[in-house]
Amino acid sequence: MRPYHCAILFQTAEHLPGPLNSTFQHLARLLHHRDPRLIGDVAAGIVALAGLVWLIVYLRRPSAEEIERRRREQLARTGRITDGVILDARTLSGEDSISPTPEVLVYSYRLAGVTYNCAQDVSRLPDQVIGFRIDQPVQLRYDPRNPGNSILVSESWTGLWQNRN
Repeated sequence: MRPYHCAILFQTAEHLPGPLNSTFQHLARLLHHRDPRLIGDVAAGIVALAGLVWLIVYLRRPSAEEIERRRREQLARTGRITDGVILDARTLSGEDSISPTPEVLVYSYRLAGVTYNCAQDVSRLPDQVIGFRIDQPVQLRYDPRNPGNSILVSESWTGLWQNRN
């Protein structure tokens, strides 16, 4: 860094509050006789390292599909069981489904005087919903701390009383 750059840094530092002023002046003294290219290379390295750390953290985040699978498995393991009824079967676009393996099941259950109407995307679990019927009584699992968080089926559990003909 050229001497006149340090003079500008010292003049700028005079207008800063006390602790920040002394820190800024100390930094200016450290950089006084350093090669500007070296300083730029170090700064670029720090930025590149920070970008790499962010990228690693970002890429390790679970996908929405994985988060939903974990939620289903958590409820299958620890959720309380109650009775409910299937109200409707739909496609993901919201149309009525007449398929033996619908994409969304709409169901209802009642807990402590409150009726919950929920829907579960079962498009990834077609083997678990074969043979279901509308108005069929079912069992479901729910989170007692958040009763609206519930499932009819998961990879390891099903509350459907399946009619396999």
